[in-house]
Amino acid sequence: MNQGKIPVTVLTGFLGAGKTTLLNRILTENHGKRIAVIENEFGEIGIDQALVINADEEVFEMNNGCICCTVRGDLIRILGSLMKRKDKFDHVLVETTGLADPGPVAQTFFVDDDVRELFALDAIVTLVDAKHIHLHLEDSSECKEQVAFADVIVLNKADLVTERELDALERRLRGMNTLARVLRATNADVPIADVLGVGGFDLDRALAQKPAFLEPEYPFEWAGAFDLEEGDHELVLEPGPDATMDAVVLPLGPGADPGARDAADRAVRVWAEPPARVAPGERLGIGERPSRLALRAEGTMRFRLTAPERGRYGLYLQHLPGELGARLESGGVVEPAASREFAAGHSHDEQVSSVGIHLDGALDRERLTRWISELLREKGADIFRMKGILNLRGLDSRFVFQGVHMLFDGREDRPWGSERRASDLVFIGRNLDREQLTRGFHRCLA
Repeated sequence: MNQGKIPVTVLTGFLGAGKTTLLNRILTENHGKRIAVIENEFGEIGIDQALVINADEEVFEMNNGCICCTVRGDLIRILGSLMKRKDKFDHVLVETTGLADPGPVAQTFFVDDDVRELFALDAIVTLVDAKHIHLHLEDSSECKEQVAFADVIVLNKADLVTERELDALERRLRGMNTLARVLRATNADVPIADVLGVGGFDLDRALAQKPAFLEPEYPFEWAGAFDLEEGDHELVLEPGPDATMDAVVLPLGPGADPGARDAADRAVRVWAEPPARVAPGERLGIGERPSRLALRAEGTMRFRLTAPERGRYGLYLQHLPGELGARLESGGVVEPAASREFAAGHSHDEQVSSVGIHLDGALDRERLTRWISELLREKGADIFRMKGILNLRGLDSRFVFQGVHMLFDGREDRPWGSERRASDLVFIGRNLDREQLTRGFHRCLA
């Protein structure tokens, strides 16, 4: 029964499909709903909130990358804070990053008791870029999941392809998801009633699509419970495959299993906090935020773990202990009283990354246009998405820049006013050369 619960719409779709365009339509149409927005970005510079119009009081931003297992705690926390002001809104819209599998997002509304009691998942609305979807449908598991989990598919940018191409694409999408409603659109111009309040999400269908749907994904691969005396102990690591590794330490009750649902979910919520960087020789935090361990390429590394009192503590590691020879020592090796391995949750193509560039000073419009055009001729296939808020010479308003593969455009936005004038540009794509992009952007300064 969803009566009395606040409906939630999850807005998803691959990079550049038109999610923010649809979001802005929803926020400006006269539909009588009061909407709270939760934004997520994949990137180092968060600018999506700045691209959402007329929503200063209603936008909550997560910038932890993929909105999947790693930010489930963040999503739960924001939903919890929303309930303190539930008289201010009657619908929640979650816009995911274009690299998100929507499954774990939807899962949050069924596996977390507090969230399930207060919120009801209304529908997953997936935008599809009719012009560029063929570039990603074969090699992106996220792209396929977004289509497969959709209750409503908005086939956007229909004006950029022929009717025959649209028909063929729609047949292909229906082959992947026979139950979703398909809407064709230009500039995401769909009736709001077709995407909000549709009551379309079907848990049975989600379970048929993915039998493990209700099994939570976790951002860690191993957890151990250690019975420790009060005082200092050491987490010892050997060099491994990565330059950093995240870890969370939680106090547990006597005899507690670190892999039990309640303990693991507590770890997920802590994991969502901004990590504290910890160098060898420094102390791990307990129960507050993740420790991002700085790992050396050679030599044994020791990190202090200070137990404030005698008791059982849960240690949650991003990687399996065997990958880095991880062990807890206190005079000798301390064996875990209990341990649990977790299947590696959600991962992205490691070649796909984000490059964010911030520049003070005004840009020359001609230099910028020339550089972007040249960049896209050479690298357009690998640049999935570009977006930026730019400070152009001679313009008293912000200039909003958007691009998808070889297509890009820009428009004047609101006046700068008292806002500090600067330029933020984000690229998301495959095999991006950070130094080359930064040099090119710098050459556009007036």
